[in-house]
Amino acid sequence: MTPEGPTERTVIHRHTERAAYDSQTVSDVLEAGLIAHVGIIHDGCPVVIPMVYAQVGDTLYLHGSVASRLMRALRTGIPACATVTVVDGLVLARSAFNMTMNYRSVVIQGTARLIESPDERAIVFRSVLDHLIPNHYDTVRPPSDSELAQTMLIGIPLTESSVKMRSGPPYDEPEDLGLPIWAGEIPLTLIASNPIPDPDLEEMIQVPASVANYKY
Repeated sequence: MTPEGPTERTVIHRHTERAAYDSQTVSDVLEAGLIAHVGIIHDGCPVVIPMVYAQVGDTLYLHGSVASRLMRALRTGIPACATVTVVDGLVLARSAFNMTMNYRSVVIQGTARLIESPDERAIVFRSVLDHLIPNHYDTVRPPSDSELAQTMLIGIPLTESSVKMRSGPPYDEPEDLGLPIWAGEIPLTLIASNPIPDPDLEEMIQVPASVANYKY
């Protein structure tokens, strides 16, 4: 799916010990994330938009409106960049300079491709929803022809991908280790709360397993 090493565009130059380029690590970060920030240069200006996504095989798929300026630009086959970041914690060092975060982040660079095949579009629609809420697609009404016509799907190959990660305690200067200052980590997690039913929901309708069992 991805080269087992960096390309000229994806090589990480700072903190190379935090870099990874293998397909499994790329997939792990994409699985853990929820939002991709997708960037292009459009009419000479940078544009970055948060978008829902799904990974299927060697492609990152994006789901958006046919009226979206970003999607209309992407369908022309222009270069694009997508990033997905998961923040795992705050790292508090003894010095302000060494404060940081623990994180996992993937950067994908490639040429966007419009998805036109009905079969591929059907797979992507299901995959995007299942990425957000696993096994939920079969519990809802599938998109109508009108809704399909209003939705554009774009694919970006994962061929040029890089991951950068940090974990663990702070790295303080040796001369700072004896300072009477607290140092350590504050882990961060995104936790799903109990589902809140729609006020218009009929009382006899049960919560589906995909919702009742949802965990992030």
